[in-house]
Amino acid sequence: MEGAWDIAFLLFQVWLSIVVGLIVLPAMFGVSLGFTDIYIKVLVKTLEWATLRIQRGQKEQPTLPLQSASGIIEKDDGSMEEEIGELRRSHPKNLAGGDFTLCDAFYFCKKGIENIVEDQVTQRFTSEELASWNLLTRTNSNFRYISVRLTIIWGLGVFIRYCILLPLRITLAVIGLSWLVIGTTLSNDRCFLYLSHGMHNRENRPKKGGICVANHTSPIDIVILANDGCYAMVGQVHGGLMGVIQRSMVRSCPHVWFERSEMKDRHATAKRLKDHIADKTKLPILIFPEGTCINNTSVMMFKKGSFEIGGTIYPVAIKYDPQFGDAFWNSAKYNMVSYILRMMTSWAIVCNVWYLPPMTRQDGEDAVHFANRVKSAIAQQGGLVDLSWDGGLKREKVKESFKEEQQKMYSSMIVVNMNKSLN
Repeated sequence: MEGAWDIAFLLFQVWLSIVVGLIVLPAMFGVSLGFTDIYIKVLVKTLEWATLRIQRGQKEQPTLPLQSASGIIEKDDGSMEEEIGELRRSHPKNLAGGDFTLCDAFYFCKKGIENIVEDQVTQRFTSEELASWNLLTRTNSNFRYISVRLTIIWGLGVFIRYCILLPLRITLAVIGLSWLVIGTTLSNDRCFLYLSHGMHNRENRPKKGGICVANHTSPIDIVILANDGCYAMVGQVHGGLMGVIQRSMVRSCPHVWFERSEMKDRHATAKRLKDHIADKTKLPILIFPEGTCINNTSVMMFKKGSFEIGGTIYPVAIKYDPQFGDAFWNSAKYNMVSYILRMMTSWAIVCNVWYLPPMTRQDGEDAVHFANRVKSAIAQQGGLVDLSWDGGLKREKVKESFKEEQQKMYSSMIVVNMNKSLN
């Protein structure tokens, strides 16, 4: 029995030496040994081969068509006035007047059924559709054909992901968290974070005293941005392991943590943020104005609170490559442990980060319009869909104001058309 423990301890020492010597130490000095680049190149070639093999198999055997990445149904992109006008003109009596007609109700029925089948909000909180299978079982729902060769490659991939990559990533996570706690205890004047790849326009990186706002897909958004610079975080105080991390972080950087009860007081929150950005020696604040994670396809409504406190806004667009793994955290379906396990057993997490030019609030521009302008810039740069819906609909019902807005649009259309017909 003692011999078995000795062998296990020896293997652990060898494993730890390899991880520290080939990964941790080179990363500390900003040196890359090229293992990541080689791994990604081999992975890309393998996935390309798998895609071609699946396409060939689909030609040889009749299968159900793949679900379109654009959605289950086709929706009209026209405005309410255009669609109702077309509906009236298609009527046998050509009802093109301005009065209310019964056929107008079919427009609202059509929109209601479309949203029941597939609305713009719910689909933003499910995993992003893939163009082809990436050899992960969790993303195989739309691919019917698997050849013997693909099955062998998939089995080899399971072994690599669970028996090599998972232990490696757990080891790195333990080393990183330990280094964070110990390092911030010994030093309180810097962050022990290092540069990562995929950063674009780094000359626009947030400056001290500014506010960095970004779209939100995953909790690791913070880690990715922190690899290229230090930020002051904004969030609620947590207990457990997260609390240990927060207390360690606050020793090295002046973060803004709030008690849950204080978060309800917007004035107190805004005051603390204003005091922070007023000090130009403090780190830029990192805020995710959406308030929830979106599935890497869209940007949803930015809360206006981040844009009311003044200061310079530094927009950042984050876009993950779903080919290697799904970074989106569906908190309604997976808890944090399950999510971390899915992340650690993915092929890789690859993303691009674009730093956009700083933006300031224009004269006469309110916080809502400023937030929308920043959101549009992020969506355009990241190739994301710009949506006006509130991400809070993930857990809440639609506000009455949204319903009233549709009613006002219809009533104003009726009034305008009636005036035209009278003239």
